Amino acid sequence: MPCFSFSQLDVFTRQPGFGNPLALVHDAAGLDDAAMQRFANWTNLSETAFLLPPDVPDADYKVRIFTPKAELPFAGHPTLGACQGWLAAGCPPKSDFIIQQCGAGLVQIRREGARLAFAAPETVQSDISADLKTRIAAILGVPEAAILATRKLSDRPPGWIGVMLKDREAVLGLKPDFTALGDLELGVVAPAPTGPANFEVRGFVNDVGGEDPVTGSLNGGLARWLIPAGMAPARYVAAQGTALGRAGRVFVEHDGRNFWIGGETVEVISGTLTL
Repeated sequence: MPCFSFSQLDVFTRQPGFGNPLALVHDAAGLDDAAMQRFANWTNLSETAFLLPPDVPDADYKVRIFTPKAELPFAGHPTLGACQGWLAAGCPPKSDFIIQQCGAGLVQIRREGARLAFAAPETVQSDISADLKTRIAAILGVPEAAILATRKLSDRPPGWIGVMLKDREAVLGLKPDFTALGDLELGVVAPAPTGPANFEVRGFVNDVGGEDPVTGSLNGGLARWLIPAGMAPARYVAAQGTALGRAGRVFVEHDGRNFWIGGETVEVISGTLTL
């Protein structure tokens, strides 16, 4: 049976066990779609990533990203984790930036000291209906008046809907109805002037068991909403995973052109995988 190099990483943290885990299979060209999906289902992590040679000359590598149920064109913590794993394997980037090829196209990644940061892919954002806002309030178990603002953050998977609440305490006190959540993906955010970061974030999605510990795609969508709307500064730090006993930190910066979503990654497991 074929063997592959394998690593499991913890993303958006510098301390193992406090971020979002990612399974990463290196040099995965020998695996077909069914084998990738089967292994992602077996790991039962929110995402499993597979490193492949790029198909286009501008890219340094290609990554395919799978949840236990389906392939995603893009996801944030697999992007940072895959890049960290690729660099740790001794692969040299072609320039100061690393270029990742994935289902969403080419994603630019930069090094920020001990952190990596990706340029959040462009998406089409839109308003949500009054009926959907009412449904979201019921799912979150809050009065509709407690929702200060909403926004559909992306026109492609993952299809997060951003929800702004008053403060960190309101976010951490949420007890959503996951049965009513269905296939919605809700990202809840609030200012956190007395917390460990500038904003507190939680991401609710049934595909990952109810709550996603730390979410790059969600934070990328939130940045593209909050900064242009004047609800967040051009640079801030978001905390996520607090309610799960994690301590994820997402470093956000808008440089006038790109929205950079950054975080640290630590390797937890390395070895050989037989599939």
